[in-house]
Amino acid sequence: MTAQTITPAALALIERYVAAYNEFDVDGMLETLSPDVRFENWSGGQLTAACDGRDAFRVLAEQAKTIFAEREQRVTALAPRGDALVAAIAWRGQLAVDVPGGPPAGTRLALRGESEFVVRDGQLALVVDRS
Repeated sequence: MTAQTITPAALALIERYVAAYNEFDVDGMLETLSPDVRFENWSGGQLTAACDGRDAFRVLAEQAKTIFAEREQRVTALAPRGDALVAAIAWRGQLAVDVPGGPPAGTRLALRGESEFVVRDGQLALVVDRS
């Protein structure tokens, strides 16, 4: 793969993805993704979710949106790193359900992390979230 640069088109694509995420708009998120997108979520160095392709992404995204009463990702910085664009993320959310062995519904959470994006042919081919 070639080194990524922050082009206006790449920035707009990432902004559309994040805005759709914040609005619980799964279809809007899918519109930004390549058909063979790879998605990974890492928490504390552990892979907690992964999928390949838009259909599998839809399943994960629909499940995830039932967990939160509200959520917001905010990009605080964006920089190229090799073949990816890496966004520093401030995330906050409120649980809609009790987490087994964890916090109850209504709990407010705040995390900092990063999201790695690979843009290919005007779509997101890779999204990796780390917190």
